Amino acid sequence: MSSTYRTRRQWSTAIDIKLYEKFKGLSDSTRIPATRLLDEAIEDLLVKYNVITKEEKKNP
Repeated sequence: MSSTYRTRRQWSTAIDIKLYEKFKGLSDSTRIPATRLLDEAIEDLLVKYNVITKEEKKNP
């Protein structure tokens, strides 16, 4: 697999339109890149389902 990303994996998915609009608005208003917000959200889900611990999280 040839990728220009060393520590990231590019993938595609679909999301509810209203969720996307709110998510994009959050990214725009906070000036936090969407990828960083997604990392944080995914980590929170992994903690919720006991896949990782809070201590293993990289994002606040």
